[in-house]
Amino acid sequence: MTTGQYQLGRRLLLVVLASVTLSACAGDNDELRAYIDEVKARPGGRIPPLPDIVPAPKFVYNSDNRRSPFVPDLPQVRVSNNPDAVEGPDPNRPREFLEQFPLDTLRMVGTLELGGSAFGLVQTSDGLVHRVTSGNHLGQNYGRITGISDAEIQLVEIIPDGLGGYLERPAAVGLSD
Repeated sequence: MTTGQYQLGRRLLLVVLASVTLSACAGDNDELRAYIDEVKARPGGRIPPLPDIVPAPKFVYNSDNRRSPFVPDLPQVRVSNNPDAVEGPDPNRPREFLEQFPLDTLRMVGTLELGGSAFGLVQTSDGLVHRVTSGNHLGQNYGRITGISDAEIQLVEIIPDGLGGYLERPAAVGLSD
């Protein structure tokens, strides 16, 4: 058998298989048609009317001696009785770029000393390297850098204590291998 005959036989086999497969789709639909006709022959019913809509009761706000509903109560009271509790993070401080990354995704890749100041080199998960110094912030828990050594960047995070207050927790980003 030559190559051309082989390819012709193969194409013929594919055409036969396709026609057999498609003919199986055109099966007997008599039972389906009978069910559809029976459903269409049923008498139509009445749809019950929708229930009456009762409007919500009205409330008129009189601001005689009430506080504004758009301003929180002052002063806010801390619920925590923990003696180690600290003031919470400053909500008005603008967030720094490296505060959007979880601390465990940041890697210390080196240190740098310029003009007597120590800087840490921190790499983000996208591969970019950033220069940080004491006082900068890292991580999503308001971590403030307290020290930089050749082996690690030390920081203090402010985390909720679960009782309405906040605790300071030491953390570090170690030098990567």
